[in-house]
Amino acid sequence: MLTLSVLGFLAEEPLHAYELRARISGLSGHVRPVSDGALYPALNRLRNAGLLDRQEEPGRGATPRQVLSLTAAGHAELLRRLREPAEVEITDRNSFLVLLAFLSRLPDPADQARVLQRRLEFMDGPASYFYADGKPVRATEMNDRFRKGMLTLAGVTSRADRAWLEATIADLLGESPSPEQG
Repeated sequence: MLTLSVLGFLAEEPLHAYELRARISGLSGHVRPVSDGALYPALNRLRNAGLLDRQEEPGRGATPRQVLSLTAAGHAELLRRLREPAEVEITDRNSFLVLLAFLSRLPDPADQARVLQRRLEFMDGPASYFYADGKPVRATEMNDRFRKGMLTLAGVTSRADRAWLEATIADLLGESPSPEQG
């Protein structure tokens, strides 16, 4: 998520590291705030890989400010990551939301639709927070009110996600959504 966030935000415009950190923290929020101890080593790895450039500009004091920008290779890597997201970027909701934040950078609507289709296919599989005899437990089968609440909320979210995915895929592919898609 961190690498994708760095590449995605720097594709929008060159940024100082502290501005980049603030944007990443805003995107990931309280779920996964980014620390300097995670960000700066990641920036160095990306720079050493030729994906980022760092330019100095005058600061307010004697210390120059560092401005980060993507190289052509960085843009290419961003597009590759968007076109071919890792499995966790499809299956983990928070990672998927980071992917969505930058998916508009992928220029081909058919490529965007393929990514969304992968998420939709993942959502078609059986899933639950709780299992009994190797099978997912449904909200209607749950006696614990709080666990039932978790499953109920997850179900509502899943239905909303599915409706948005189906409608957006249809729109990207130039198809009319079915009546239940809205």
